[in-house]
Amino acid sequence: MDGESNDVLEELKSNTRYTDEQLFAWYQTFMKECPSGQISREQFESIYASFFPDADPKAYAQHVFRSFDSNSDGTLDFKEYIVALHLTSSSKTFQKLEWAFALYDVDRNGTITKNEIHEIVKSIFNMISIEDQKNLPDDENTPEKRTEKIWDYFGKKENDKITEGEFIQGVMDNKNILRLIQFDEPQKVQDRLKEKKQ
Repeated sequence: MDGESNDVLEELKSNTRYTDEQLFAWYQTFMKECPSGQISREQFESIYASFFPDADPKAYAQHVFRSFDSNSDGTLDFKEYIVALHLTSSSKTFQKLEWAFALYDVDRNGTITKNEIHEIVKSIFNMISIEDQKNLPDDENTPEKRTEKIWDYFGKKENDKITEGEFIQGVMDNKNILRLIQFDEPQKVQDRLKEKKQ
């Protein structure tokens, strides 16, 4: 491993809850699967698909990929990849919300519209098994209802937009929004990662 890789691992260690061993194991697996040090959107999608064999995570994986492909070059490096898989579940709330905003800002123009919320919520619903969907409360058991509920929490009119500041403040002020905007099972990703790496 070169000095640059060590720097990346150090930085990841300080920003996530992972040990040297975990990060090093993931790094080795990553380099074996992606010798170029870059992972394509297709590869990322297939990794996500392997975590959720009983769902359809393709759309969600594409949105996650887009939100982390910070230089828009169509690939993620190891650091972006680890952050993409793990920020969703274990990082500090503020970082997580900055990422969530990027996830929902589909066209990357710095504001979120109701349509963008609907698009992401729809992709999240693809990840929830039909069985689990049946257990959702009546006012959020379809993507449309959940989108309405989120939009109402922000107190927005139909064609309004939400800025990043409003988004983060709104979620900080209202735990219900956080629950509604996220895919509730990052822990599943965690557990599957651990199983995969055994």
